[in-house]
Amino acid sequence: MSARLLVEAAGPGVTMQDEGRFGLSRYGVTPAGPMDLGAYLAATKAAGAESAIEVSLGGAAFLAEGTPLRVAVAGGEFDVRLDGRRLPSACLVALAPGARLTLRAGASGAWCYVAVGGRLDVAPVLGSRATHARSGLGSKPLAAGDAPPIADAAAPPPEPLALIAPWLAPDDAPIRLLLGPQADYFAHDEIERFLNARWRIGARSDRMAYRLEGPAIRHARGHDIVSDGVAMGAIQIPGDGAPLALMADRQPTGGYPKIATVIGADLGRLAQRRPGDGLSFRAVSWDEAVAARRDYFAAIEAGAICAPLPAHVTTESLLAENLVGGVVNARD
Repeated sequence: MSARLLVEAAGPGVTMQDEGRFGLSRYGVTPAGPMDLGAYLAATKAAGAESAIEVSLGGAAFLAEGTPLRVAVAGGEFDVRLDGRRLPSACLVALAPGARLTLRAGASGAWCYVAVGGRLDVAPVLGSRATHARSGLGSKPLAAGDAPPIADAAAPPPEPLALIAPWLAPDDAPIRLLLGPQADYFAHDEIERFLNARWRIGARSDRMAYRLEGPAIRHARGHDIVSDGVAMGAIQIPGDGAPLALMADRQPTGGYPKIATVIGADLGRLAQRRPGDGLSFRAVSWDEAVAARRDYFAAIEAGAICAPLPAHVTTESLLAENLVGGVVNARD
């Protein structure tokens, strides 16, 4: 039997993704691609893969068929287990035929990536294997019983390894953004209201856009513009004043004013927010945005560090991990 990755279980939103379908927006074709590019690249670089499976909060379970597979997982702090053994949320494993790799929503994060060494042998559509479910471009979302073939399967590691990648660590710092390109459609006090507010990711959020719940932002010059191109991270303000942060499956053009655009280095941090999670924003200069992007991708290019897992839990191994999820003052 040739190598395959059997999908034993899949919640909503389990799709194949590569870096996206670029150069076609002028024809009305959305790029799609991963919600969190940094996590996607951490997984694909560690596995030696050309694409990955994106898993959302509904989770998924996988088995290898035909031959052991080299599998990397990276993304949010998901509960990752190999035959019931708890693994770090970012790891590199050998998935033997019959062994079960499960991913469930964990402490934080909304997306994670499963990359298989070699190539998911699925025909590209318009030059990409990225799934855009709304338009039907690419493969359909994965479901139980699907078994994508793996071409040129890579040698698996002899033992599970942790992937140490600082850019995957949860970070509650404000999401950085550049004002505009239509910031002039808003009065100064409305821009300040937007920047000073504490926002929450709404339940009506998906791969196309995250709805931000908070104060209504009023327009100074109306809420319609001549439709122009939009980028991932653009924050539109429609007529109801509720901001929409456009994500990987965004439409190619939009006709609402964009008050700001999230910088490239922080797109993954925004994407990993779940419905109900809070966040805030901070405006930065163009130079700061470029420097942050340069540093971010330099770290990704260097790659994640592969580290052996401790044989058993000790005080030293616990102290080596960042296990604090927050601090509460008992007097509050």
